[in-house]
Amino acid sequence: MITSVLVANRGEIACRVFRTCRELGIRTVAVHSDADANALHTRVADTAVRLPGAAPSDTYLRGDLIVKAALAAGADAVHPGYGFLSENPGFARAVLDAGLTWIGPAPEAIEAMASKTRAKELMGVEPLREVTEADLPVLVKAAAGGGGRGMRVVRRLADLDAELEAARAEAHSAFGDGEVFVEPYLEDGRHVEVQILADTHGTVWALGTRDCSLQRRHQKVIEEAPAPGLTPELTDSLHEMAVRAARAVGYVGAGTVEFLVAGDTAHFLEMNTRLQVEHPVTEAVYGVDLVALQLRIAEGHALDDEPPHARGHAVEARLYAEDPAHDWAPQTGTLHRLAVPDGIRLDTGFTDGDEIGVHYDPMLAKAVAHAPTRAEAIRALAGALERAAVHGPSTNRDLLVRSLRHKEFTTARMDTGFYDRHLTELTEPAPDPHAALAAALADTHARSRFGGFRNVPSQPQTKRYAVAGEEIEVHYRHTRAGLEADGVRVVHADASLVVLEVDGVRRNFEVARYGDEIHVNTTRLTALPRFPDPTAQHAPGSLLAPMPGTVVRVAEGLTEGSAVEAGQPLLWLEAMKMEHKITAPATGTLSALNAVPGQQVAVGSLLAVVQET
Repeated sequence: MITSVLVANRGEIACRVFRTCRELGIRTVAVHSDADANALHTRVADTAVRLPGAAPSDTYLRGDLIVKAALAAGADAVHPGYGFLSENPGFARAVLDAGLTWIGPAPEAIEAMASKTRAKELMGVEPLREVTEADLPVLVKAAAGGGGRGMRVVRRLADLDAELEAARAEAHSAFGDGEVFVEPYLEDGRHVEVQILADTHGTVWALGTRDCSLQRRHQKVIEEAPAPGLTPELTDSLHEMAVRAARAVGYVGAGTVEFLVAGDTAHFLEMNTRLQVEHPVTEAVYGVDLVALQLRIAEGHALDDEPPHARGHAVEARLYAEDPAHDWAPQTGTLHRLAVPDGIRLDTGFTDGDEIGVHYDPMLAKAVAHAPTRAEAIRALAGALERAAVHGPSTNRDLLVRSLRHKEFTTARMDTGFYDRHLTELTEPAPDPHAALAAALADTHARSRFGGFRNVPSQPQTKRYAVAGEEIEVHYRHTRAGLEADGVRVVHADASLVVLEVDGVRRNFEVARYGDEIHVNTTRLTALPRFPDPTAQHAPGSLLAPMPGTVVRVAEGLTEGSAVEAGQPLLWLEAMKMEHKITAPATGTLSALNAVPGQQVAVGSLLAVVQET
């Protein structure tokens, strides 16, 4: 019987596994990099072991260090979570060779399926060996790992070699394996998967389908179970193929078989030999704890002959610290507050006051709603996200709410090209027109106990804010009757709550201030100085770092004085497991180049200057 589990992972999934272990009375062990020394998963575990360094290659990808940590802490089992070494057969063997219980499939099964190229061969699907114009578009894909790393869509044959090189570099950095392959890319397919669970006694469950079509950069954003709109015949076929894939490799534990569905045809993509990020929607629909079942299977217990019956519908949204309107740029800083209304499941690796750094994935949390019908689940999740307190760096919260309410999604007509078609409209700024006034009134109350009224009439008070990339100036004045603002009646104002009445309609504005960062309901503002800083100027053509990160490479042969074309890639930044390409804003001459590979840069750092011709 398992008594102590080390989770060879971090963040949200480590916290998720620890929660089930606590419920079962199992002791828990965390591992952490130096960057994660005070992370939530280290605080909720019974014990924690340091992995020296910050980069994944020095810490969470070092299987030898993790096995030593398990032995040192007295753990008798290892749960891999997802990502990092979760699909690495060498790591699974090292765990078993150390006399520890491996909570996952046998190394041989991982070997057969964890490489997407070998998995396709096993299922009778061949990757593209030679790519021609007729094959376009194609998808370059890492053979190991997942999460969108090492994936590139290629629409021009001339771009193939460069994208192959970029995908290899990214895959090697993320998974320690630079193998990539090429497969056809369907622009309008749906991403559908089947959750499987298998024991050591020959029983394999197919726990329904999930739809994961809403993706950005090939990483899932919104998932749901069951996948809507599938015919019973197609659903049965997907279940049959998933069970066949599991039986073909003698699979044990939780896994996911993924398909691209076009019409009534399903194309096998891959098998993930681990728990998936989106497993909570399956748990909600089937009323199971997949982690608890993983632990039971690892202890040798048998599954029931038949899986439980499905009930209702569940939808999950991934909350990321990123700016969808600006190439999904990751955001860093302090997460001051994160809370959702009751009735919504929130899986997270953060708590109030935690720092969001640059080293790892920008996902803050997963919010899950379960209801009798799909429409009710969507409504509940969208409403909860809209009312959630997410105070800190910019997030994709507004995008999630708008996506859930988009007609293509509510009518189940979405596909993997959803954000390619709709991103502009979904990220159109729509700040509350009275949020800045509420912020100003709350600030006035916080700074003055006595309200600031004078017998002598004075000029209106003025405050400036940055909201959604624009500057807003608001005016108000103190009178004998109280605070006044044009067209708005101020019913109440204190440091945390402002009540305004506009055209007879009264609205409440909850205000939270953290230095110059202010959150008014769901609007994020930045307080600006009364007079702009004259030194904060940059030469025309300056390229500034859109996020803090690491310069991973500079275009070959690029030096100061080089001629560049508009849109030409100049350098690449890596932050939060994502690569970001910095391109020339215009055709001209590179008059300054301040970036070198390996350099750490802060947001707003000057990387290069292009002098336009």
